[in-house]
Amino acid sequence: MLATFRRTTLTTALTLLLAGASLGSQAADAPQRMDMGIAPSSQSVNVTLMLKLRDEAGLERFIQQTVTPGSPNFQKFLSTAEFARRYGATDAQIKRVQRYLAAQGLRSEVLANHVTVRVSGSLGQFASAFRAPIHNYRSLATGKVFHRPAAALLMPTELADSVVATLGLSNESTYLSHRITTPRLPQTMSRLSGMNVMGALRSTAAASNPTATGQPGEYTVGDVANFYNINPLYQRGISGAGSTVAIVTLADFDPADAEAYWSGIGLATKPHRIEQIHVDGGGSINGGSGETALDVEQAGGLAPFADVLVYDAPNTTASFLNAFAQAVSDNRADSISTSWGLPEIYNFAALNVDGAKVDDTTDVGSLRAFHQIFMEAAAQGQSVFAASGDSGAYDTVRGLGYGTGPGEFSAPLTVDSPASDPYITAAGGTTTPFSFAFGSNPVASLTQESVWGWSYLQNYFDTYYGAGAIDLFSVGGGGGVSSYWRRPAYQFLTLGVQATENHQSLDYNDPAAGPTTLLKLPNHFHGRNLPDISLNADPETGYLVVSSTDGGVTSGSGGTSFVAPQLNGITALLRQSAGHRIGLWNPQVYFLQNVFGYGRYSPFNSVNAGDNWFYHGAPRYTPGAGIGTLDVENLDLFLRSRFRF
Repeated sequence: MLATFRRTTLTTALTLLLAGASLGSQAADAPQRMDMGIAPSSQSVNVTLMLKLRDEAGLERFIQQTVTPGSPNFQKFLSTAEFARRYGATDAQIKRVQRYLAAQGLRSEVLANHVTVRVSGSLGQFASAFRAPIHNYRSLATGKVFHRPAAALLMPTELADSVVATLGLSNESTYLSHRITTPRLPQTMSRLSGMNVMGALRSTAAASNPTATGQPGEYTVGDVANFYNINPLYQRGISGAGSTVAIVTLADFDPADAEAYWSGIGLATKPHRIEQIHVDGGGSINGGSGETALDVEQAGGLAPFADVLVYDAPNTTASFLNAFAQAVSDNRADSISTSWGLPEIYNFAALNVDGAKVDDTTDVGSLRAFHQIFMEAAAQGQSVFAASGDSGAYDTVRGLGYGTGPGEFSAPLTVDSPASDPYITAAGGTTTPFSFAFGSNPVASLTQESVWGWSYLQNYFDTYYGAGAIDLFSVGGGGGVSSYWRRPAYQFLTLGVQATENHQSLDYNDPAAGPTTLLKLPNHFHGRNLPDISLNADPETGYLVVSSTDGGVTSGSGGTSFVAPQLNGITALLRQSAGHRIGLWNPQVYFLQNVFGYGRYSPFNSVNAGDNWFYHGAPRYTPGAGIGTLDVENLDLFLRSRFRF
């Protein structure tokens, strides 16, 4: 089964900083950037204009009807052309926008959805078109040089009524891959092999998958099938055939890595099924290729006969949006996942617009732009998943760190984007039962599946090595309450959803000027709760990955990066079994949980233990693990039943 693998021990340190930029956002660098003057006017850039939807309220109603049994629009998903005709910009609006851009010397392309316009030109042309000088800046923390507008954009009258967002005039922000590894430890804390105890807790007649290892840290898609009762679908011949999954990612990769993973675990797959689509020139081969590899390996491994589309793009906000827009506008994929994100609050005006009030949590355009693409996907029946992050309930800590000393940031309760969008299914993380020990200290065990947060490891190290020997705060599954998106209707009746906590703010202790508040978050805001669904994500109970850029086969990988593509692959199985696209998961799974709760025949398992450093497990919805984990066979039965949700 695993004979073709030469197993290696992953010794890479736990990466808790943004790749290439420890502060990687406008929010973080705001107090620490040096203005270097006007950027070269001849520098070429790609910018995306997002046009306003026509009848957004009507689109919201239509989406709800597509997943409501008895509605005349139940499962009547739109083609891209139908979406453009009903909800895209009018031909007159598009002509007016393109005419203005052409007059500025800018080249534009309108996607088939009639809401996304890709524009190319020079910084000088864009500065003139939007009456805002574009400067180069240097981050004093990292040395990174980037460009961004030095003043707020002035939208010309020709565009003001049609454009909801303009993305790409800043290349400051970068996104995090939500993949992490087991931490590097001092020799005195040497790790003893973990022991899987899941089998004893979840024994079913179909629990044995031949591609599984049963070894924490070296799990495969076969173990995922064992944990979440997927094997009965395989035994019925359900393999994802006829389905297509898409990965939206910010790094290129070698498809041979995925093929090596599948063949290495002995998994038969459809040949020649991976197709790469390079958006805006594609992502870097060394800028997170391991993330892309694991996404393809997990989604394509759980649905071994589904086709796999990989949309990769450079790590910028505009290109990330363009990759999603292309995947949705192409409308070839039945389900889409991404495992990249950044804190939701980085999109707020207080952190991005000079002179904005410290409590201004309005969106400067990015959240709304992605939102429109996700709504289009839902209308077309495409299920979309995003990793909820790996910094527990404190999403900024992974990129910014935390503390009260000079040069340090506070740690407010925050969530990750795009997972926080109401039209995406946020993928959270758990720790499956296992036993562990470090050094010569006693063996400890987690005896039930728990919300993933490394507080359990922190407690172990504090007990046996002393407080301060190692600091793991706040590694764990992302979850909490959005400070921007209001609580969606599908969460209104869900027991356990929460409002934002009071007195949360992002503060920075400037070494020269002292403490300052960059953003105050709203108190007791009834926002969208996330995650929605969780699966095993803890690197301590993590997975094997094949990535040639990371040295080949590695173990001990985890993060909610794994869960999003796993849900993507599971959707491909459900789509084949049901005979149609599944559509937006969220209204459907929340309704099922509200009506049927938990139990032997429920599609869900509650996660009653553990925490993500703030939100605890419970026999109900919790911002630590969402609804809980899946029983895929039971979910499939609901989809195929006369009830049909």
